[in-house]
Amino acid sequence: MLDFDSTGCGEAEHFALQVLGTSMEPEFPDQCIVIIDPAGVAEDGAYVIANYRDELIFRQLRIIDQRYYLVPLNDAFPTHEIAGPEEVKGIIVQRAGTRRSMHKHYT
Repeated sequence: MLDFDSTGCGEAEHFALQVLGTSMEPEFPDQCIVIIDPAGVAEDGAYVIANYRDELIFRQLRIIDQRYYLVPLNDAFPTHEIAGPEEVKGIIVQRAGTRRSMHKHYT
């Protein structure tokens, strides 16, 4: 789950969040930092921050037969269906870390 106040940033400015939990492991370990582009385009397979039941969560977006799903990388967590791309609030464009080997771009 994610909860943030974006009033401190411009609507199109990138911002960083820390991953809490293991739903997106192994690609995004607990406590890693992700960089989000709130103006990014939500495409199938993108890693996204999206609204689900009035909470923001981090998942992989899958579009199947024009239906939108938020899929965890860790099978121990459930997949959620969302109404559509309007629920996506940002696209993950980078994973940051304390070592250069931990940095990865997703665009």
